[in-house]
Amino acid sequence: MNWNIETFFTSRTIGIWARGSAVSLGLLLLAGCGEKPQTAAPPPPPEVGVITIHTEPLPITTELPGRIDPVRTAQVRARVAGILLKREFKEGSNVKEGDKLFQIDPAPLQALLDSAKAALAKANANVTQAQAQAERDKVLVKIRAVSQQEYDNAQSAAQQGQADVLAAKAAVETASLNLGYATVTAPISGRIGKALVTEGALVGQDTATELAVIQQLDPIYFDFTESSTEGLKLRRAFASGQLKSIADGAAKVTLLLEDGSTYSHPGKLLFSDVTVDPTTGMVTLRAEFPNPDHLLLPGMFARARLEQAMDRNAITVPQRGVTYGASGEPSVLVVTTNNVAEERPVTVNSAAGHDWIITSGLRTGDRVIISGLQKVHPGGAVTPVPFEADETNAPAPDASSGNH
Repeated sequence: MNWNIETFFTSRTIGIWARGSAVSLGLLLLAGCGEKPQTAAPPPPPEVGVITIHTEPLPITTELPGRIDPVRTAQVRARVAGILLKREFKEGSNVKEGDKLFQIDPAPLQALLDSAKAALAKANANVTQAQAQAERDKVLVKIRAVSQQEYDNAQSAAQQGQADVLAAKAAVETASLNLGYATVTAPISGRIGKALVTEGALVGQDTATELAVIQQLDPIYFDFTESSTEGLKLRRAFASGQLKSIADGAAKVTLLLEDGSTYSHPGKLLFSDVTVDPTTGMVTLRAEFPNPDHLLLPGMFARARLEQAMDRNAITVPQRGVTYGASGEPSVLVVTTNNVAEERPVTVNSAAGHDWIITSGLRTGDRVIISGLQKVHPGGAVTPVPFEADETNAPAPDASSGNH
């Protein structure tokens, strides 16, 4: 009987504990099912550097190829015949007008001068005698001591003697000039090249032998050409009011040398030819540059950056902000009013320093993405911030396939 009661209470206790455990487990499961799973917050839109488009006055520049030419070139020639005795200058040096360059043997020319002087002295003596005879006959003819014919002959002899004196004086002057030409001097100031003849050569025998060449290098000319088509386009832009003309002589010209450097002295445009070369369709222009250090030499190739006009409402974008698609067409990414990136095709005209000049596709107030392009795509949200000015020196995207 005792065993049955103990067994009864033990079994009941176990049943109560089991039912309580089941209830507790059910409550825990219900509590777990009621919680929502936690999810990660979406990332913020990428930050991009933007500039706000505005118009500004901008000179329209064109780069044109050409070559350096001297302002003046003088060919030094022998003006009298003779043996070249000596060269008086250093080849490749600077000479001044009047400097002695060559010496031609003066002895034969001195002899000719002496002979001409002797002929002049003889002519003077003859004219003196003829004039005296004419004066005597003038008195004698009045008393009929001589005939009128004799008096006329005396007067004619006196006049002929005067003519002989004039001819002898001219011969002396010619001989004196030829003797002076034996000393060859520089006709202009400039840099002289190599001597074209050597000592001992016979010069000026049949022709005026060229002895050397002098070129004036300061200032110096730069002659270049421009397409007549470009000139026509420019004139039409003037007529439409899109561009403002720069006065003649005020156009600034910058020279870009063969090594890519910029010449330190600005030049000025002298003239534009009035005719078009029918074989090339080009117009010749000339600019003048100071050349105090003689850095520019005749024949050098260079490029002129010419300011031809002023665009009063130009739009520019840093080159790194313009991208080119597979078709080679340029475009930019613009931030809309709700901060979404939008692709915008543009027309690129030419470069102005690190910027492209945009002629269509943008207007005042547009916000163009310059930095962070790799983090955005058209239609994506962005966080625009002002583009830092020092970033303009960053490398620009490859635009080799673009149409400029």
